[in-house]
Amino acid sequence: MRSGYLLFSDIPGNVIRKWTPDDGAADFRRPSGYDGDDAPRGAFVGSNGLAADRQGRIIICEHGNRRVTRLEKNGAVTVLAATYGGKRLNSPNDVVVKSDGSIYFTDPPSGLRGGDNDAAKELPFNGVYRVTPEGKITLLTKEITRPNGLAFSPDEKFLFVANADRARKAWLRFAVRRDGTLGPGALFFDASSRTEDGVPDGMKVDAKGNLYCAGPGGVWIFSPEGRHLGTIKPPETPANVQWGKYARSNREAAMAAGEKADTLYITARTSLYRVHTATWGIIR
Repeated sequence: MRSGYLLFSDIPGNVIRKWTPDDGAADFRRPSGYDGDDAPRGAFVGSNGLAADRQGRIIICEHGNRRVTRLEKNGAVTVLAATYGGKRLNSPNDVVVKSDGSIYFTDPPSGLRGGDNDAAKELPFNGVYRVTPEGKITLLTKEITRPNGLAFSPDEKFLFVANADRARKAWLRFAVRRDGTLGPGALFFDASSRTEDGVPDGMKVDAKGNLYCAGPGGVWIFSPEGRHLGTIKPPETPANVQWGKYARSNREAAMAAGEKADTLYITARTSLYRVHTATWGIIR
């Protein structure tokens, strides 16, 4: 958040945590993704992907509640997407907000204990969706077996989507049409042969269009053309990334408009990491 703090999801803990340089991590919202009290210990029912819209409101992918919501500044919750074609969504995973206010999100079955075979799964596919500023929900593609992280290119002409399928660890690229829908997907990079822990997961782009993607063994960095430039390897398997500012105090943490976000924050299995970079990223 440009006002000077970082938000991240603890999915099994069913809580969104707030981190600042002075105070470290503290609860921000609990429960964050499931309002019931019958979830087994360690179940992936909490919030997952988070994003801020242009008004600074938090968009939340709620696994257990199987919906995408918006946390208003007064604390109220607005449901943006919960069903498609009269059927409940699977478990919304990650989300990104386009400059026109449209919200794009992925919906794999990872929040359902039985995955695709779970009796509670109502949709016969795992989709990528768009919610227009007017609230219309559109299915963009159902060709990805485990759609997960997603990010736009700087000019928003392409949408990149991670496939978190252990049988096909890959990133795909879709052309974005003028009406916000997607053209056919094309393979961007295939990491299926890699044996390190982890699958393609959350991702972000820098100002040059390079992608920073949580994946097997670390954060994979790709050129806009799909060339693997290198890998950042934190002590634990990463799950997601976000750009921000390197700050030694809460006072330094706020970001002025136009200020360069030259620090990559990385969420991993049990820890939060950050690395100062020679480039800077795009915050959406």
